Amino acid sequence: MTPSRKSQPFLRKHSLSLAALGVVLLLIVLYRLSDPSTHIGSFFGNAIADWTGVFITIVMTKFLYEKGSAESKQPKGTMSSAVLELLREHSLTIFLVVTGIGWVIAFSVMDSQSKWGQVVGNIVSEWTQILGLVLMTKRLMEAGSKEH
Repeated sequence: MTPSRKSQPFLRKHSLSLAALGVVLLLIVLYRLSDPSTHIGSFFGNAIADWTGVFITIVMTKFLYEKGSAESKQPKGTMSSAVLELLREHSLTIFLVVTGIGWVIAFSVMDSQSKWGQVVGNIVSEWTQILGLVLMTKRLMEAGSKEH
């Protein structure tokens, strides 16, 4: 008999998101210690953005929704207000747009050629990719996927 999800320990229930966060933190440490002008230093900088996107995708798709996206879980029930329902139905897109604007603002005031400026530029690119994927999955399908 397998234990119910609620009775599983915290670490077991959140092991994927914690592992992804651990990778992001490790990459940040390695990047801080490396020279970004080397191949390995450049790799760590790019990997920070990629793994931050993985972490955000894992965590945010657990809690947020995108109505019509085959990749997003759908909310149960309805909210008491049409405005609240609209915000909940599109909370994933709203989160990505708002935080994406924050990353764009941060990038715009940084030296794009600086060590961390390049990382933040890559995060802006990653956010754009995630948002694009969320929006594309609302209308487009892929043969062979579980949603097709």
